Amino acid sequence: MPHHDAHHAEHEHREEHQPTQQEYLSGPRILPNRVRPGMTVTELLDEQFQAYNSARLHEAARLFTEKMLDPEQNTTIGLTMAGALTPAGLGGCLITLMEYGFIDFIVSTGANLYHDMHHALALSMHRGDFRLDDTKLQEEHVVRIYDILFEDKVLLDTDAFVREALKTLPNRPISTSELHYHLGQQLLRAGVNPEYSVLAQAAAWNVPIYTSSPGDSSIGMNVARHALEGSQLTLDPLADVNETTAIVHHAEHNGVIILGGGSPKNFYLQTQPQLWEVLGIEKGGHDYFIQITADAPHWGGLSGATPSEAVSWGKIKPDQLHDTAVVYGDSTIALPLLTAYAVSKAQARPRRELYAKRDAMLKELKDAFETQKPVRP
Repeated sequence: MPHHDAHHAEHEHREEHQPTQQEYLSGPRILPNRVRPGMTVTELLDEQFQAYNSARLHEAARLFTEKMLDPEQNTTIGLTMAGALTPAGLGGCLITLMEYGFIDFIVSTGANLYHDMHHALALSMHRGDFRLDDTKLQEEHVVRIYDILFEDKVLLDTDAFVREALKTLPNRPISTSELHYHLGQQLLRAGVNPEYSVLAQAAAWNVPIYTSSPGDSSIGMNVARHALEGSQLTLDPLADVNETTAIVHHAEHNGVIILGGGSPKNFYLQTQPQLWEVLGIEKGGHDYFIQITADAPHWGGLSGATPSEAVSWGKIKPDQLHDTAVVYGDSTIALPLLTAYAVSKAQARPRRELYAKRDAMLKELKDAFETQKPVRP
């Protein structure tokens, strides 16, 4: 950098506004508000969640309801989830958010979608104890997910349902959104309680669901068995990359709720580098970012990576860091509170039904790519 440019930059840095004492102390006053019988969830968050991670959850709830769900922002909202959430019954929150039009597409681990089907098929899972002898459980054909217990026959019966559903899919590569839509449709037809299933309700409402690592679950394992039986059906992760990128490219504004992190988190966030870095389409980064995670950034894993780090990758708009919130905590605690706050404070939105619009959005993306192709080598 020339000397005069460096001097100018240094001068500009010196001229940056320094907050005054009054500005530092302009936040709401912290008060020891009383807890009252019959308080609502919104009253609890607004009055009691004043500092530390409770304040971060309150910030996330307000960001979601006041900005992401603001009709004038017209924000397309994705949700990503990692960790065993559907076995714990958290699918009920996701179904509520889809029903209200508060989430428009989902990126999930395959395991969450596999275990989600148990509920629709009336295959029971039970509250249990995490201090049990797992050798004894195995002898009694009981499977444990921490403090969730179920008979191993639940797995075998779900596998049988998946394999039967695969028989009516096309004998060619498909996106995971096609697979999940098909499984959801089958649950709507054959499920005992399809209203309990994220997959079934997503199919009913045309909410596309993607899995970033389709081979890493019992659903993928059954697709692999199907291949051994001679099927040409495969899951095409490249189709998923293009579909999710097309959704983000089509949106006026983009926001995300990240539960846990992991591969689903990156699969959503990478849509912006896919646009600018790979396709040469300058989109500018995501607008809103909420993450609930138990991981920390200093381990170097993506699950703990901060929104500011995402700025360096072009995943988050630099001037939108104030519209991000990271809650360090347990999704099984934070998500029900966030969901209850949102449905209490925000008006339902028309569902976007993006699954039915995939072809049109893909054409938009391809046209933009063809136009911009000369921009980058």
